Amino acid sequence: MGEVKVTKEELIEKAKKPAQDAMKMHPYYKGKIEVVPKCVIRDINDFAIWYTPGVAEPCKAINKDSELGFEYTNRANMVGVVTDGTRVLGLGDIGPLAGLPVMEGKALLFKYLGGVDAFPICLDTKDPDEFIRTVKLLTPSFGGINLEDIENPKCFYILDRLRAEMTIPVWHDDQQGTAAVTLAGLINALKIVKKKIQDVKITMIGIGAANVCIVRILIRAGADPEKMIVVDSKGILNRKRDDIKPTHKEKLEFCKITNAENRSGGIEEAIKGQDVVIALSKPGPDTIKKEWITNMADDGIVFVCANPIPEIWPWDAKEAGARIVATGRSDFPNQVNNSVGFPAIFRGTLDVRARTITDEMCIAAAEELARCAEDKDINEDYLLPTMDEWEVFPREAVAVAKKAMEQGVARLKFTEKELFQMAEAKIKRARDEVAILMEKGIIEPYKE
Repeated sequence: MGEVKVTKEELIEKAKKPAQDAMKMHPYYKGKIEVVPKCVIRDINDFAIWYTPGVAEPCKAINKDSELGFEYTNRANMVGVVTDGTRVLGLGDIGPLAGLPVMEGKALLFKYLGGVDAFPICLDTKDPDEFIRTVKLLTPSFGGINLEDIENPKCFYILDRLRAEMTIPVWHDDQQGTAAVTLAGLINALKIVKKKIQDVKITMIGIGAANVCIVRILIRAGADPEKMIVVDSKGILNRKRDDIKPTHKEKLEFCKITNAENRSGGIEEAIKGQDVVIALSKPGPDTIKKEWITNMADDGIVFVCANPIPEIWPWDAKEAGARIVATGRSDFPNQVNNSVGFPAIFRGTLDVRARTITDEMCIAAAEELARCAEDKDINEDYLLPTMDEWEVFPREAVAVAKKAMEQGVARLKFTEKELFQMAEAKIKRARDEVAILMEKGIIEPYKE
């Protein structure tokens, strides 16, 4: 039998379906998460244990030793997903309430993929100092904080302050999470084209929170900054640029350390002759044009990760000569998806009660992600594990936990075997819970 050809029109229609289904299923279920008990309730008398009068005893114990808060409550497994709604997905500043569906979705992924209990917190303020103060006030309730969808450059200021001033790990998934998964995909893409990270010429399109951190992580992973070209909305960053505000310190730094040839121009000029293009910029499909991809080096690698529409449709990039194309979408091959990163990274972080999440912990996660895909035989349409490969998540969590212990930022220490058993049990429990709730009809099947 001959191969069935799929037309561009069919692919475009397929790309529209998740949005159409979302508008039916969100109101059907009225959200995605709820709070359920995790303790036994044998009969009504157990509330004397879980609430008054029995609960006074663990309260007194925690008052004497604050570390017991991790042992006697769910704090050790609880993450706050915090946003101000100023940069939600590719939608921009839509506000905290409109961002709530995204934060609920994030909490759902934390639980199902990482066994992490997460709660959405949408703050009705654009003042970064008020944001910081509020998150700090919430510290006793959480074992970690995941910052989400905060505009640039405010997100850098908020992250730096909170990481310096809080005693629990704080990270910005749009920065470190995206960087970790992008690095994992690039590691395997480079294996396929038989190029080394220190040798390739990389162009970054867009200089929001994600690409700023990707640049930093790629350099730490071995990329040569002098061979990198970074493009913002006004063109290529170079030593001649005098229009960058002092508050954009990351841009100013990149002007100094990247683009050794001092290339100028726009996206077209930035792509010419490059081995790799990584774009997290304006949604397409015409932000990057086919003829520009044609001018890349042989065996070009193109990551076009804008949401909801990539900067160029992947089939157009392939027709233009790119050998490997990745996007941010689950309905195309090679999704560069934070969801294969953050649940496991936090799982490993929480299991050893790490004080922070370092770049090296993210690189360890990226390298393990890449190995997981390589174990299944990578190819041009399979660079990264997908969310349904659940066995990847405990492996990644172990890699992160080991790196935290190695760097001295972990409060607890375990063997590799113990770490794997803990992570696997917690992740499996979360998945089994959902399966049982669906099987019993407590989570009702969706009906049109």
